[in-house]
Amino acid sequence: MIGQKEEFSTKSAKGLKEIEEVISKAIKKVGAKKENELCKYLPMKSGGYMHHFTLRKMKYKQPQELSGIIERFVINADRPSVIAPKQRAARGSRKRRDHMNFTRIQLERMLNIARLAGDKEIITILSPKRSLASCKKELIQAVRHNRVEPELWNNYVEAAQATQALANDPAFASIH
Repeated sequence: MIGQKEEFSTKSAKGLKEIEEVISKAIKKVGAKKENELCKYLPMKSGGYMHHFTLRKMKYKQPQELSGIIERFVINADRPSVIAPKQRAARGSRKRRDHMNFTRIQLERMLNIARLAGDKEIITILSPKRSLASCKKELIQAVRHNRVEPELWNNYVEAAQATQALANDPAFASIH
């Protein structure tokens, strides 16, 4: 058993030394600065180029296979070519193109226009979403400090109406 471990460690050390030489030759040939830059020249069966984690894993676990890939696509190639990256699925964090962003001032102007027109649906859509409780609390604070804030009163009225509308909605009542 001990003889097998020694044989394996000398084999792996020998393989590691050989792969290091192959990697350094390839780095010089492509004019790279780091080992990871070789990945762009090594294609994968699944498409795209080799990930740097895969390169590192193969370096220690499959040095002969990695050596063969590097020699084939970099060292023995006349002009090594950069592989196009693998096409990835779009992620959910991508910004939507059809969504418009407005500044706070623009939103307030549109809200005032909707109030003048008396369009309650647009008013509820454009109004800042505050709970009835928070509006009530802020309104009480304003009264205590003898401040008149019509915008705050409008927010309170809208929140109260929205709460009342939800309570009277048969679809909402059947859910809750």
